[in-house]
Amino acid sequence: MAAANNMPSAAVRYWKDDEMLECVSVIPEAPNVSTFCFAAPSGALFDYLPGQFVTLELPVPGGPLHRTYTISSSPSRALSITVTVKAQPDSIGTRWMLDNLRPGMRIKAIGPAGHFTSHHHPAEKYLFISAGSGITPMMSMVTYMYDLGRTPDIVFINCAKRPSDIVFRERLEHIASRIDGVELRWVVEEGDRYQPWTGYQGMFNQLMLGLMAPDYLEREVFCCGPEPFMQAVRDALAGLGFDMDHYHQESFQPSLAKEEQDATEGDVVLEEDAAAEVTFASSGITQTCKETDTILATARSAGLNIPSGCTFGVCGTCKIKKTSGQVHMVHNGGITDEDIEEGYVLACCSHPIGKVEVEA
Repeated sequence: MAAANNMPSAAVRYWKDDEMLECVSVIPEAPNVSTFCFAAPSGALFDYLPGQFVTLELPVPGGPLHRTYTISSSPSRALSITVTVKAQPDSIGTRWMLDNLRPGMRIKAIGPAGHFTSHHHPAEKYLFISAGSGITPMMSMVTYMYDLGRTPDIVFINCAKRPSDIVFRERLEHIASRIDGVELRWVVEEGDRYQPWTGYQGMFNQLMLGLMAPDYLEREVFCCGPEPFMQAVRDALAGLGFDMDHYHQESFQPSLAKEEQDATEGDVVLEEDAAAEVTFASSGITQTCKETDTILATARSAGLNIPSGCTFGVCGTCKIKKTSGQVHMVHNGGITDEDIEEGYVLACCSHPIGKVEVEA
């Protein structure tokens, strides 16, 4: 005990994204799905909100590729951070991770960031609805609530193609077996051969919602999954009279309705034939373009590589400092009002009006 009292007390250090992440383990979860666990080589801890995301810089053939992934671990377990990824048929970055990323390798990361978190919407009752890899932010939020040691009130619905595709099933069932207040509801489109399925089967609908969470009108709803799935959930809730002010979703795909709604934000109309010019101060390059071109597209035309992820104003990866000129920016939450006041813009959704200079 005396020796322990003589131990020096080190100041707590938190990871910053100027330090690379080291992959320390890879855990297979389901077909074409794996969890990658990262630690800071310096031993720094991770500070973020459950449900937030990071953008990874992946060294794929042909140049670095930036991909945004929700953090599946909980900030209550700060020694490491995990992302759980699923490769689609046309995946490039995720496919590279599954085939090449191994313990000991280091990659760059940007973040954490994002507003999809229960921290911003405290409630007595929650309803988490997800499909496929959209389960990852829900896993982070449930784990955090579990680690608090209190009794939550969560109805957790996850939809998958078949039982073997349900990610985190065993871990979530363990959590539900240890504390009251976490009700799990699995929905599959079809069963697995040789494994009988006795739960819900088919496409998620209003009838299932009423059976799974009869008090859904009293719950704060978080939804994540493919856009058609989230649209079906929105339609089901709206059709049942749910107050959509209590509905929140995470998506790394653009919403057409949102884009159409914001197209004339600020009464700015971009002219197709209007000439513009962007100076990239750090590179010493000036590139002509049109007002309808984004700064990101203009940079690429000039042969410059500005890191980017989602390309429609959600992830914040392409944030750069504007030093002069005017831009028209319509983002989807990837930049704060404070950043905008300090002169930052998102290159992917900022259109130059006349002459503009940025630090890039």
